[in-house]
Order: sequence, then C-alpha cells, then structure tokens
Amino acid sequence: MWVAVAMEGFNGCARPLDRMVRRRGYRLYNINNLKLARFKEIFPGAAKSDRIDARKGLELFQLSDHLPLAKEVLQEVKGTPQENEVLKRLTRRRRRLVDERIRVSNNLQTDLQAVCPGLLEITKNAGNQWFLNFLVSAPTLPQLARLRPATLLKIPAVGRKYARLIEDWQKRAHFSEEVKWVSEMIQEDAQRCLDLNEKIKALKAKIKAVAKDSKIAKILLSIPGFGTICTAELAGEIGTIERFSKEGSLALYLGMSILDNSSGKYQGSKQPKHVNTRAKAAMMVALDHHRKYVPQSQRYYEKKRSEGKKHNQAIRALGRHLSRIIYKLLTEERQYEMRHEKGNTKGKVCSRSSIKTQMRKPKISVKGKNNKIYQQST
Repeated sequence: MWVAVAMEGFNGCARPLDRMVRRRGYRLYNINNLKLARFKEIFPGAAKSDRIDARKGLELFQLSDHLPLAKEVLQEVKGTPQENEVLKRLTRRRRRLVDERIRVSNNLQTDLQAVCPGLLEITKNAGNQWFLNFLVSAPTLPQLARLRPATLLKIPAVGRKYARLIEDWQKRAHFSEEVKWVSEMIQEDAQRCLDLNEKIKALKAKIKAVAKDSKIAKILLSIPGFGTICTAELAGEIGTIERFSKEGSLALYLGMSILDNSSGKYQGSKQPKHVNTRAKAAMMVALDHHRKYVPQSQRYYEKKRSEGKKHNQAIRALGRHLSRIIYKLLTEERQYEMRHEKGNTKGKVCSRSSIKTQMRKPKISVKGKNNKIYQQST
C-alpha cells in the first residue's frame, strides 16, 4: 500500500509542505490548474470550494489509468539534487541583484543628465567601474571639478587615459542649481552600484563552485557557447531531467516550442503559458553565443533569417532542435561532442555581416588557351 498526495502549488508556494511529504516517502503530485479547469468543464461540480476541489482531485486519481486528460492534470513531482536547488536559489538571487543594478544605473544616468550633462559625456556608460569610483571620490559633485591629477590617479580603476578625460571635463565643468540637493542622491546611487557589483561578483564565484558538483551543469557546460551563469540557471530551473517524459516537454518548459492553434482552414500557433521565463531567458542568451561557435547552427540561423524570421524567432527555432540534443545528453549523461566538417578546422564561425560580404565577392575573369575567357569563382 502506498500513499499519494496531490496539491496545487504556484511558483513554489507549496513549500515547505512538499518537502515534508516527500521526506515521509509519499508520492507527491502537482495539480495543473489550467488542465484541472478543463476537467471541471467536462465533469462540472455544484460550486467551487476547497472541499469540492479536493474531491475532484480524488476523482483524478481514480481516472488516471483510464482517462488521458487525468494523466495530464496530475504531474508527479520528482526529487531534485541538492546542488541544483542551491543553484536555483543563487542564480535567482543574482538575477534580482542584476535587475536592481540596471534600475539604479538608469536613475543615476537620468540625474546626471539633468544636473551635469558634461560629466556624463566623458563615459558611454554610467555603470563603468572607474566612473563610479570617480563619483564617490569627493564629498560632493562640485568638488570633483577641483581634484588634482595626482589624486585622480589614486582612484581605483582610473589610469592615465581616464585621468586625461576627467581633466578635460574639469576645464569646462558646469552644474545646474539642483546640484545642491541632488548631489547626495547621485553619489548614493553610485555607491549602491559599487556594492551591487561586489555582491554579484561574490555570487558568481559561489555559483561557479556549486556548479562543479551538478551533473546537469557540467553536461550543459560542454556545449559550445554555454557559459557558467547560463548553465547554472538552466541546471537550477530544470532540477532533474526525470520531470520530463519526452523532449517536447523540455522544449515547452524552456520556451523553445509553440502550441498548434489551427482550427478548420485557419493555420496558426500560439505561445504556451507554462514556460519558465528564467530558463527561457538563459536559453536565449546561451543560444545566441552557441551559434557563433558551431557552423551548422549558424547556417540554420541564417536560413531562418533568410525566410523572413526575426532574430528571436530564428533563435527559438534553433533552440527547438538543440532542446532535443540537450534532452538526449541529460538522459544518457554524456558530454556534447563537436565534430568539425571536412576541410573546416575553424572553432568559431564568422558574423552574419562578414558572411554576406564573402558571398558577394565578384567573380574573377581568367584568360585560358586560345584567348577564351573562363569564369572562375572564388
């Protein structure tokens, strides 16, 4: 006799109850809310309440062996290795810090543009390390215009090149009247960006150390173009490959697949709702780097672009094929092998613009015997 527990959970809200259930050795099932609503449409109830929903869940257990829809509603929750759980927490924390750094940096750039636009012109990005160190090197912004060259060279990450740019700005420095009360805000944002950079750097080191113990992360890292952060995010969000019964489920989870929405003469598709947005974002970044290292992937990307597809559409089409490879690698626990084509020993392909340039090379006319002109292609 075995005990099974089914519960509704959204984005981890079922914790820590799910861990307690699995610790007892019970089989845990997640109820798909969307498909449960479809099940209720077929077998309607008197009203909606927790008691009625629980009864419907029990009916699903009884019909799971006979009704295909019931099997799709109930999804067994598999245990996840601890290292992947740690990666999931660390990568999500890092993503929140990166988003916060972007927000603070944008606010910093907006305030600088209003208070001292000339200061912002000496750098293309207000988030540069040397520029942030320069902003917090004096008590107020107007005092930055009076720093001596020797003091500038003592600022971390400011060398002779950036010191000359700062000296040129000091000669024409101008501040608005708002600088009296906005100066403190700008320097607080600059210091916050510096603190976030240190925290993100420390998290990256932790992620790299934990990823060495993850089987999924090590396998994904063998794919050309997949970096440490992207593989760690994918390993944390996937958890275990046992969650997916087929490669199509993995592709749908990663956002690399679409659903058929055809009806009658209408032919179309729609975006799925059950997509892990964090895994999809990591997959899109990794795929864009991957195509630059694998000639076959680059050619497939170019083919989709020539068909009129946009960049993201071509990347997702490439990701659909790579999802099959990833599923096969994870199920068989083997590394990715890259086999070069005959006559091609390059480890990295050219960019799209350079490929177009090579294709547009003109043909060369060469004189052969009897003064005949032969066309020789490059």
